[in-house]
Amino acid sequence: MPQDSRKSGFHSAAGLIQYYDMEETRALKIDPYLVMVFGIGAAVVVQILNWKLS
Repeated sequence: MPQDSRKSGFHSAAGLIQYYDMEETRALKIDPYLVMVFGIGAAVVVQILNWKLS
């Protein structure tokens, strides 16, 4: 029986593990600090609107 020349890796990940190290170059990159600032800002706006409308 011929031996398979490919290296087979971790099988329980259904082949997804081999793509784990690849990074998408076309993806939108957002600074985590900016996400935190927008989240806190949105929370402040919601609290102010809740206070003004009640």
